[in-house]
Amino acid sequence: MVVELLKRGIVGIGFAGIFTFIALTIMKIVEVEASVDEVWLNMLGSLIVGIYFSFASFIFDKNEWSLLKQIGLHFTLSIVVYFALAFGFGWVPADPISISIGVVIFIIIYLIFWFSIRSYLKKMASSMNDAVK
Repeated sequence: MVVELLKRGIVGIGFAGIFTFIALTIMKIVEVEASVDEVWLNMLGSLIVGIYFSFASFIFDKNEWSLLKQIGLHFTLSIVVYFALAFGFGWVPADPISISIGVVIFIIIYLIFWFSIRSYLKKMASSMNDAVK
């Protein structure tokens, strides 16, 4: 269990690093200046989000739960944790319009990931079924 936690945590940190690098690249291209303190704080937030999502995937290991229950719990926890961090790190201002836009963007990104993973798993299952025939 500890080994699996470490593996998933490292994967989460890796994804956070990639997303942080993309954000920094965009900032460099559009010539946005930021202090080391700002970059450090935002990278810390990114790392926490990455680690959270890597650990949250344990929800899908509960085979006795229905897929709907797993997705519902994962989505609910994810949106709560993300927005708690987003408000804390100043990524989303605490006004109704910003929160609404943030929720819509979160849902769109969540759905993109969900459909991508679903498509991949269906393709893998189909490939395995074809191999058995």
